[in-house]
Amino acid sequence: MDSLTQIVLGAAVGETVLGNKVGNKALLYGAIAGTIPDLDILARSFTDTITATEIHRGFSHSILFCVLFAPVFGFIVDRIESSKRIGWKSWSWLFFWGLITHPILDMFTTWGTQFFWPFDKAIAWNTIFVIDPLYTLPFLACTLVVLFLKKGSLSRKRTNLTGIFISTSYLLMTVLLKWNATQEFKKALDENKFNYSQISTRPAPLTTLLWNCNVDAGDAYLLADYSFFDSKPISFKSYPKNRNLEPTWKYEQSEENLRRLIDISKGWYLMEKKNGSWYLNDLRFGTMPINKDEEQFVFSYKLKEENKTLVAKENPKEPMDVTIVIYKLWNRIWGN
Repeated sequence: MDSLTQIVLGAAVGETVLGNKVGNKALLYGAIAGTIPDLDILARSFTDTITATEIHRGFSHSILFCVLFAPVFGFIVDRIESSKRIGWKSWSWLFFWGLITHPILDMFTTWGTQFFWPFDKAIAWNTIFVIDPLYTLPFLACTLVVLFLKKGSLSRKRTNLTGIFISTSYLLMTVLLKWNATQEFKKALDENKFNYSQISTRPAPLTTLLWNCNVDAGDAYLLADYSFFDSKPISFKSYPKNRNLEPTWKYEQSEENLRRLIDISKGWYLMEKKNGSWYLNDLRFGTMPINKDEEQFVFSYKLKEENKTLVAKENPKEPMDVTIVIYKLWNRIWGN
């Protein structure tokens, strides 16, 4: 999830663990704990795109990281807040829960997380977009109110738990919404007599009322969307795989790097050639409108052999009219 959401979640967890003893300091250090796992994004400044993408939501989002580093952060904060006299174990407990709830929430997103690192098994349940106002805003409101309530008071505890209850209830509801949307996609595939081996569904940006779908139909991928307010049948758009037209790279390391990039996409990818260059499109995140008539894949990588190896650079997003994007998304939510 986005940084603000993880800060709010961490703050609420910190308040639950130590709010009665340290007041708003529990919110502060909980927010810090909720932020720490995403610092792995700094790897982009020190390594190549493929390696940085592999690192993101890896070790720092694992239960191993939480177990190993919660005591370290707990010890450091105990030294900083020695006047509180609550001991490093209490601070470690706060950091453990602040750290571990971060990847647990990320499991519900499209990107997912390697919770059981070093085992190469990412968990991605695809039930909530990385930014969802309906999850974050009520939670944020409750957490802000907690800041101004008396330490240890019943009203403070109830307000904090209300925020956790609302956000958790909404998160669990997204699982049911995903199941419902998936059934609609499967029904449409059967009605159109499409043969397919895999189907992947995920919520559209900022909402769980509109859902996107990827379907592996053998020689092509089928992409579609569905709103709970739709009145017309689901329409699928076909993207031929054209695996036989993919380029052959000169160097063995290039093939290895391409395999790593395909592994990142979980096999949901398309290769295309534009203006003399090859691009790999990660289909898991679908497409997004850039203007009234055009769309582009959310994640696309430009491929080029340099120094006897394949280098991938994330394709910069084309300038887009945000007003048009939001307008199209808003209208699509309310039905086709």
